[in-house]
Amino acid sequence: MARIIAIANQKGGVGKTTTSVNLAAALAQAPKRVLLVDLDAQGNATMGSGVDKREVAGSTCDVMLEEMHAADVIVRTPEGFDLLPGNNDLTAAEIELMDEPGREQRLRRALETVRDRYDFILIDCPPALSLLTLNALTAADSVLVPMQCEYYALEGLTALLQTIDALKAKLNPALEIEGVLRTMFDVRNNLANAVSADLTSHFGDKVFRTIVPRNVRVAEAPSHGVSIIGYDKGSRGAIAYLGLAGEIIRHQRERAQKSRTSSPETSA
Repeated sequence: MARIIAIANQKGGVGKTTTSVNLAAALAQAPKRVLLVDLDAQGNATMGSGVDKREVAGSTCDVMLEEMHAADVIVRTPEGFDLLPGNNDLTAAEIELMDEPGREQRLRRALETVRDRYDFILIDCPPALSLLTLNALTAADSVLVPMQCEYYALEGLTALLQTIDALKAKLNPALEIEGVLRTMFDVRNNLANAVSADLTSHFGDKVFRTIVPRNVRVAEAPSHGVSIIGYDKGSRGAIAYLGLAGEIIRHQRERAQKSRTSSPETSA
């Protein structure tokens, strides 16, 4: 059964969508069965995966409003992972769901119907702590937080962690931090290095070892409708995301092993 990872940070421009698409492609190379859910009304993850958001037969909006089943909306991408596409209709979905009972559970219910088909389900969240993001955090097993190593980033991370703690108390007690990912990193920047050191000091092994460098090839890939893996697999950005996929797979393997050793049958 799939591990569901929400890729979230209320701050825009930190690499959420870039990470979502590139991590999906990197995991698919493993090879793992991957579903990417585009929960952002901008639909950038959809376009970046090589799917035209204006021509899809159904979208995440239809799934959230329970007008279509997830299985009927999912499309295959050219890079071997599946996609639940998103587009501008998600803005309308958020408004329509505002007064609905159990509105935070819509995505969780939808994904439960397809969860056993995948090893990983990644959710690209919008850059706000909105109802859509709340749905993602309610559906997820864990949260991956991409962030730039700059002054305001730590403050934003603190706010997100407070939101996660509040949500755990009310809607999803099992939610945990998958890890903090340092993105668009420039080793020549003293402030970036200082913030990176603070992150490691405060969050320890919750900070991924992988660091995604500032790389022009990563920025170019979306305009071609492919991930950095499909665009330039030998680039520093591609190598970083392949490394991140390796870390996540290893974490999952360690969790499975720990679960087996602590089960009553094993210890008996």
